[in-house]
Amino acid sequence: MTNRRTTIESLVTKDSIIQTLKYLGLGPNMNIEVHSSLSSFGYVSGGAKTVVDALMELIGEGGTILMPTQTTDNTDPSTWENPPAAPRVWEEIRDNMPAYHPEQSDLSYMGAIVENFRHRDGIVFSNHPTCSFAAWGRYARLLCNRQSLHFPLADESPIARLYELKGHVLLLGTDFTTATCLHLAEYRTEARPIHVESAVVQSEGKRIWKKYMNLDIDSSCFEKIRAEMEKKNLIREATLNGCRIQLFPISSAVDEAVNYFEKNTVYDLYR
Repeated sequence: MTNRRTTIESLVTKDSIIQTLKYLGLGPNMNIEVHSSLSSFGYVSGGAKTVVDALMELIGEGGTILMPTQTTDNTDPSTWENPPAAPRVWEEIRDNMPAYHPEQSDLSYMGAIVENFRHRDGIVFSNHPTCSFAAWGRYARLLCNRQSLHFPLADESPIARLYELKGHVLLLGTDFTTATCLHLAEYRTEARPIHVESAVVQSEGKRIWKKYMNLDIDSSCFEKIRAEMEKKNLIREATLNGCRIQLFPISSAVDEAVNYFEKNTVYDLYR
């Protein structure tokens, strides 16, 4: 097989990231939730480290950076779909699934930037076995110190605390379907049915399966919420080497999402 190589014609640097984010209005002492795709930038000199360095340098320790560190593979195999697990191996998978560890468990589809960020000095983890967050900076402990096991993205979650701090959401090459903050609106409007999930945790030195209640969350409609926000000029946008970067207030996004779900969910008929 012939190797196909692409010549690097342009690159992204720490300075170009900082200048683009400054143009969008991002600056020192702000509190932000970040979702990211390193590959969307093309070639970044220094890779994920450069992106994280740029964010930390720009925000500074007077602000806060929050990133989801989801470990959604830590779930019961009977619920798996991509790929599904055959029933005959469910028990074996359950018996061998390692307990959640905030620094060692494999992340699920979070990307290289999040992976680099979670190993930096001063990172604080929220410690949920499937829907955890990592934070750095002034309000890191405030955001992460009390995430509920049940309904982990509801009002006892890091995103709810960021909402109260009037923080912002930064999308680096990702679309609105990755905006975890919008799930808060699903909980606030009872827009989804409740179900029971389970994950492996370490408790008193023992590895156990723990059940918890959650909503059947769904991000497929989040781009419709973005369209409503765009009409109201609530999103600032720029492009860096082909990477689409979006910045918006978390309160505006969640409030718009609440309004959307109040008007469009069938569950509203039963409240």
